[in-house]
Amino acid sequence: MPTATPTRASGGASRTSYFNASRAHRYSVLFALPLLLGYEALAAMLAVPGKAELRNGADAMLRAAFTAGAGPYGTLIFMAAIILLGVGLVARDIKLSKDRLRWRVFIGMVAESVALAGVFGIVIGIATAKLMGPLHSLSISPIQRTTWATRLMLSLGAGLYEELFFRVLLVGGLAAGARIILGFSKRLSGILAAVAGAVIFSAFHYIGPYGDDLQLQSFIFRSLSGLAFSGLYLLRGFGITAWTHALYDAFLMLA
Repeated sequence: MPTATPTRASGGASRTSYFNASRAHRYSVLFALPLLLGYEALAAMLAVPGKAELRNGADAMLRAAFTAGAGPYGTLIFMAAIILLGVGLVARDIKLSKDRLRWRVFIGMVAESVALAGVFGIVIGIATAKLMGPLHSLSISPIQRTTWATRLMLSLGAGLYEELFFRVLLVGGLAAGARIILGFSKRLSGILAAVAGAVIFSAFHYIGPYGDDLQLQSFIFRSLSGLAFSGLYLLRGFGITAWTHALYDAFLMLA
């Protein structure tokens, strides 16, 4: 029929439009903004005067790097850099795309992140159990003994700052180094960077007083998680990956 082809083309264009738009900075960065606001609000609410703040480890490392260079103003400069970078990316993308923001794209991103967090939890859990045995044998993390508000705060921080540190900076930097210094292809560089990043990401969770007890099963579990998030970041961009990670952690820590 004369109308059949335009209808299919329109549907295909709509799906393409959503997947392309949701990866763009104007959506991806704005979608991650509630993670930043929620994390900082909970951290401020849970802060105890005279005691050190409990923060996500990746956040603490990034802040420490700025503090080492800028002294007592390091934290303010760090937050200003995060905000200015985000505003700049969004403004530039809106200007180049000449497209107004559509709420239905954000709604789709919420639904996709919730679905992916559930799928990741099931698939990674099954894969680890097949390799190493049931997950209930894992030791209880010190974080599990904290309040639900603390666990929620750390989940939001993990989604935001661990994706920024491990996927954007670490995996991106390793991939660029493999291409530029070693001359590897883009695909091989990405694979090697994702694997190395996943191992480092897993090892990161055993550092500090709130780190997990080192077990092979949990190490593999977190390494598979790191690989999954690296692949998702390459396919779907920062915003959806950050929210998927935050919800994934929240499901695990608040269940």
